[in-house]
Order: sequence, then structure tokens, then C-alpha cells
Amino acid sequence: MTSISTIPDAPAAPRSDVRARVGRAAVATGGGLLLGVLTNLAQGWLPDTWQQLANSGAVWSAAAFVVGAVLYRHERLVQAALGGAVAEAGLVVGYYGYAEFGRDGAGSLFFPLVWLGLALVAGPLFGAAGWWWRRGRDVRRRVVGLGAFAGLWGMEGLMYALDLGYLPEAYACLALFVLIPLVMARDHKGRALSLGAAAVCALVAYGVVEVPLQMVSA
Repeated sequence: MTSISTIPDAPAAPRSDVRARVGRAAVATGGGLLLGVLTNLAQGWLPDTWQQLANSGAVWSAAAFVVGAVLYRHERLVQAALGGAVAEAGLVVGYYGYAEFGRDGAGSLFFPLVWLGLALVAGPLFGAAGWWWRRGRDVRRRVVGLGAFAGLWGMEGLMYALDLGYLPEAYACLALFVLIPLVMARDHKGRALSLGAAAVCALVAYGVVEVPLQMVSA
């Protein structure tokens, strides 16, 4: 009589791990919602043309970078990317939700949907960039992650200088564009490489993101 061997089921994830993952997702979502509301409010708090900076793409994508670098630093890359997406989607919902229910209304759904679509692209990218900067096993990954983050501020600086003519805001963004690699890279080689990567990312992002957005907004 032959016995039939069975393959044991894969062990389930410990309940504490599940709770931790749910907790991180809740923090990313709640933080995104809160920051979305705050950026809407900041447009009323900041003076004159500085209001534009409150809800800029660089500020919003910085949230995804922080989520990947800090909140998901002990998780896998794919989880950091998903956390970044959740945080950025929460930002869009918080910003336009407050505009709808706390102000005079959000108006047409066109721009909320445009920004939500961008959030679902930028969120994973910058969540992964934050994770790469924090956990990257080689210089290349750390340079790409940090260069992408700094490049955001370069893109914003180009927009303020070339499209809007807001020079003080442009100088502030370009200062961050330079300072982020200098402060956050691990050594002199990393600083130089990250600054070069940031310059490339800034030009690419300006052409791929800002120019089409200006055309849509016109």
C-alpha cells in the first residue's frame, strides 16, 4: 500500500507582520490626506506667488520619497513603491476633498483626475527612489534615487524661471536642487554623481511633465 505524500502549505505571515504592514499603509494614507489638506490651506497662508509652491509637484513627490526612505526602509522595494503611490493618491484626495467641502468647491473633475493619474505614476517612482537612496546596495542605485529627488526641484526651478517668471521661488527651488545631493549623499563621489543625475532628471522631467502640463492648463 502506497502512501500519498502531501506538500505542506506555505506558512502564513505572522499576525504581527500583517498588523505592521496595515499600520504602515494607514500612516502613508493618513499622512497623504493630511498633507493634501495642509497644502490647500498653505495656499491661503503663503504670500503672493509663493502660494504656487505649496502644492507643487516637487512638494507632493517629496512625500512619496520620505515614505519610501523612512516608513518602508525595512521592507522590499515593491512595498516602498506602493506606499509612495498610496501617499500621493492621498495627497490628491486630501487637497481636492478640502477644496470641495471646506472651500467653494473643486470645480471640474478634469484636473483632480489629471493629478491623480500623475500621482499614481510619480508616487511609485519616488517611493522607490527614496528606498534606493536609503537601502541601495550600490552607488548607482543611491545616485539615481537621490538624483531623481533633487531633479524634481530643478524641474520646479525651471518652471518658475522660464514659464512663470517667479524668480525668488525659482532661486529657492534651484538652491534645493543643489543642496539635496550635497547634504544627503554619502561621500564626495556620490555628491558629484547625484548632482549630475539631478541635472539630467530636471531637464527630462521639465520636458516630459511641465511642458505638457502648461499646454493643458493654457
